[in-house]
Amino acid sequence: MKITHRALSKESDGIPGFVAHPATEERGPGLLIIHHHYGVTGHVKSMACDFAEQGYTTVVPDLYGLLGFSDYHDVQKKTTDGRFVDVIGQGWKYLVGRKDVEARRCAVMGLCMGGRIGIHFAAATPACGAFVGYYPSVREEGPSELRPRHPNESAREVSCPSLVFFGGEDRVAPVPVQEKLRASFLAGTPDVEWHFFPQAGHGFALADGDGYDPVLAKAVRPLTLNFLDRVLG
Repeated sequence: MKITHRALSKESDGIPGFVAHPATEERGPGLLIIHHHYGVTGHVKSMACDFAEQGYTTVVPDLYGLLGFSDYHDVQKKTTDGRFVDVIGQGWKYLVGRKDVEARRCAVMGLCMGGRIGIHFAAATPACGAFVGYYPSVREEGPSELRPRHPNESAREVSCPSLVFFGGEDRVAPVPVQEKLRASFLAGTPDVEWHFFPQAGHGFALADGDGYDPVLAKAVRPLTLNFLDRVLG
């Protein structure tokens, strides 16, 4: 499928970031990608283009730009989860408001940091049609000023179909943490698909980090597309 892609700017589009979409005027499904700690990198843009080629108008809001930061250093140490959810909401509003998108057929996908915050966003957004989490950066931690609510609490309130990927060698969210998160998702809805890869580490699907596994990254892509195609129609 022929696609179009470009940078988004606050001046022209209302939000900074990146968009890739099919080169058609027909309405179709939409996908919001919540980027990882390193921001809207080249590989995240490439992922957006991959989904666009499959018919999904895909938006990657630049959360750091929306928050007023020029780079990724210390943003998480200075920003509350609630504020992150607010700016993700700006990206969501842009996505569902596009003329080429059917608002009822939109999903959110989070990578690492974006997966963790995406759980909170999906719980707070009933209109979200599906949630996909690539190894959410969930830790065993108590409440704090910046993170007053653990993702486990929010996961119990996610009512849309969900798909989550984790690895057995994940040092950010070790297996015991993953198991608690899975139980929390299932406490909210039985419509949860969980894929566990024993030898995979954190960030296995992103070429931006040291944990990248190109073979596994290629393997999970059709799983994600199959899931989105099924739940979004």
